[in-house]
Amino acid sequence: MTSNLPERIYLHKTKAVEGFAKKYNVDVLVYYEPHQNAESAILREKQIKKWRRDKKEFLINAINAKWRDLYQDIL
Repeated sequence: MTSNLPERIYLHKTKAVEGFAKKYNVDVLVYYEPHQNAESAILREKQIKKWRRDKKEFLINAINAKWRDLYQDIL
């Protein structure tokens, strides 16, 4: 969850922050959901994190079947 998605993705792409994304070279935005408030975003993030990988992939494929990097779309 972030209040500034373009900045957050930029930090991942430039490997500016230690953590999962830097360790595993994760820097492609293939899915995101806008929310009206932080509470709903956090609840949704927790829900999705509990899912198995195949369910997460189904969610991504439903809106981005080619797994295209959506970063430029949000700028």
